[in-house]
Amino acid sequence: MYDVAIVGAGPAGATLARLIGLRYRVLLIEKRRIEGGGMLAPPKCCGGLLAPDAQRMLSVLGLGLPKDVLEEPQLFVVKAVDLRQGLERCYQRHYINMDRQRFDHWLLSMVPSTVDVRTDCRFVSFARDPDGFTLSLRQGGELYTERARILVGAGGANCRVRRLLLPQRPYPARYIAIQEWVEKDHNLPYFTSLFDREITDYYGWTIPKANHLLIGAALRPGRTASARFELLKDKLRRLGFEFGRTLRREGAYIVRPTRLADVVPGSSRIALIGEAAGAISPSSAEGFSYAFRSALALARALHATRDGFEKRYRDELRLLRANLLLKSWKSRVVFNPTLRKAIMKSGVQCVHMVASQEGRA
Repeated sequence: MYDVAIVGAGPAGATLARLIGLRYRVLLIEKRRIEGGGMLAPPKCCGGLLAPDAQRMLSVLGLGLPKDVLEEPQLFVVKAVDLRQGLERCYQRHYINMDRQRFDHWLLSMVPSTVDVRTDCRFVSFARDPDGFTLSLRQGGELYTERARILVGAGGANCRVRRLLLPQRPYPARYIAIQEWVEKDHNLPYFTSLFDREITDYYGWTIPKANHLLIGAALRPGRTASARFELLKDKLRRLGFEFGRTLRREGAYIVRPTRLADVVPGSSRIALIGEAAGAISPSSAEGFSYAFRSALALARALHATRDGFEKRYRDELRLLRANLLLKSWKSRVVFNPTLRKAIMKSGVQCVHMVASQEGRA
């Protein structure tokens, strides 16, 4: 019988397994498979940028990124573009540009050998018993069971553990993130955040990746999502962006918490971490820092003993929840067209880029 079963080996799940794997008997379950080179596949739909908050958490965790995780170019500017109002401003901010697939594999590679890691394995359901849980898993076409005393959901916005634990409780607002990898022949020296209510009430983005450009948007789910994404690409071309054929398209759900009640730590020997708990920035959809913070909070709650960890975990999450509340207030400013226009026109904290390719977006 395992002490802890973790469903999801992304940044939250892999970090938790690394932090508690020498103290407890841990089962780590991941639906992605291992492919050539030890890479997790299929890759996640993700922009692959580590914002300053995530960089700080890497320092707290005592981690330094290996060079093979990094992606060119490294970015020091975010360019905010209000497509509807015709406004552009650049702001200094350092993002670490990295390959998400290699990043996830790196985090998984640091999980202690004492942890039982099962990839290409799907969590199906759980049943409670007096000592913990019986888990139904599917791997290689076979259905089988394992037992654990504590169950942790780390499966992101579509976390099955959360859905089974709280079937009547609604998720925070959910969006569909659509992202394409397109060909390009020159590097843009910035990350672009795009605002246009005709497309979405959240935001879109472009991110340079070596010889590719990522074009993405967080859209309201529905039949018009693909059409609105195509509209975004059309508007980018009109703005001067140059890109060629689409190499691949990715999609995933993301959540957008707007209230403290949207952050759910779990209950009764079940814990939720990362986006499964609703821990993701409502202003930028940045999730890495919250994945690390919630994993660290749960590891601290489990440090002394399993007994009563639920209350300790809730207490550990207080600062995280307060931070999310501040980001929620910030989002009301950023995504209000009138307030955003006033801030951008003021030029406060903006930088003026001087480039040799001034005419190219």
